[in-house]
Amino acid sequence: METARRVAALGFTPLVAPVLETSLLPTALPAPARLQALLLTSASAVPALSAEFHHLPVFAVGNATAQAAREAGFGRVTSAAGSAADLADMVRRLCDRDGGSLLFPGAARLAVDIAKPLRAMGFRVIRRIVYHTQPTVGLTAEAREALATGEVTTALFFSPASARAFGALLRAALSPTCVATVDAIAISAAVAADLAPLPWQRIRVASLPNQDEMVALLT
Repeated sequence: METARRVAALGFTPLVAPVLETSLLPTALPAPARLQALLLTSASAVPALSAEFHHLPVFAVGNATAQAAREAGFGRVTSAAGSAADLADMVRRLCDRDGGSLLFPGAARLAVDIAKPLRAMGFRVIRRIVYHTQPTVGLTAEAREALATGEVTTALFFSPASARAFGALLRAALSPTCVATVDAIAISAAVAADLAPLPWQRIRVASLPNQDEMVALLT
């Protein structure tokens, strides 16, 4: 995991504790010939796109999602390195309203739906639900022990769904007060809002919604 590697490079000991599991859904996608580009707001959508889509340009919301697309075989990948609004602005500048459709694969529930503003700009956007996320059955034994013994000093959250899932799993396994000495780092204000019900030592929000800014808060 890229985040864990970067955290370790800074001298911290990373503890990877997934709180969401992703399942691909059987979904009929449009023929690549109809499309001018793919829009990605999550790396979880990448496995749903077969090799027949690899020649198409990919516009990704952030660097981690862009890297996942490159590793999957996409050769023309551009990262907005920011928010959904930054992605929509990049598409506005680089895509043709009169060209083919834009395919936006994602989950049923989205933090931000970029299809709406792009359609308002005159683009044809095809929205497809290609994966489903749900909370894991519980926190890992390693995570429970580290939280219970006060070994965790900082926790990073990349989505509202992961923040909500962590809260539910924590309450089911431990006392919420075990995060009273933990700093939470949120990728956005929306994530911070879902973290707020827990008694964190403090919640810090990245200045830009990307992994680089979250990691920067560690130093």
